[in-house]
Amino acid sequence: MNITIDALLTGTVRPLGDSGRDSGIDKHPVAERLWLGPEGLSGDEQADRRFHGGPEKALHHYARDHYPAWLDALGERPVLRGPGAFGENISTSGVTESDVCVGDIYRVGTAVVQVSQARQPCWKLDHRFGHRGMAARVQASGMTGWYYRVLQTGWLATGDALSLQDRPHPQWTLARVQDILNRRVLDPGVLHALANLSELSPNWRTLFEKRARAGEVEDWTRRLEGDAAATPPKESQA
Repeated sequence: MNITIDALLTGTVRPLGDSGRDSGIDKHPVAERLWLGPEGLSGDEQADRRFHGGPEKALHHYARDHYPAWLDALGERPVLRGPGAFGENISTSGVTESDVCVGDIYRVGTAVVQVSQARQPCWKLDHRFGHRGMAARVQASGMTGWYYRVLQTGWLATGDALSLQDRPHPQWTLARVQDILNRRVLDPGVLHALANLSELSPNWRTLFEKRARAGEVEDWTRRLEGDAAATPPKESQA
């Protein structure tokens, strides 16, 4: 599997719409090649390092293949006119969550990266799109994008190909893992299998372990809605 990077994107921390918060979600294409270090691309910033960035979320990949579906669902939105709508660092066509598995290892440019987890969208997408409920909608759709950890640092550029080097867990596509997450599955066998999947990010392994132990699904309200009840995003149609 060889997939070409259509756009390599970075962003700086700046105010996020009418949220009253700062965010680095506003990413823009970069023409020059960039250094990929253990925690991400040079020049890329995240406002809240508790939940964004770091070794397990060094690089965010989003499939441009999903943009037509979002345009159909939401109508014309300025944010969907080019790559970067979802805060992605890598934009490609031809591969989605159904094609990518936990633990996949890719060589890209002079770097080597490994799929660590799917994205769990947060309330910032509501403000990014000016559409209340956007984060929950993205999660339910499974069209979330995914993250890589960096196994070997190196240079990346638009036009570089992601070349699959190893697939240790072909049974664990990101689409399947997200289906288990989103259907609020409580099957102990399935949850323990994911909790013991060493290539899955520690946060996700802990999530599935806690779900198995507690026999209940975690509360997503704060992550998906944030302060939306107090400060709803302004609807944006153009």
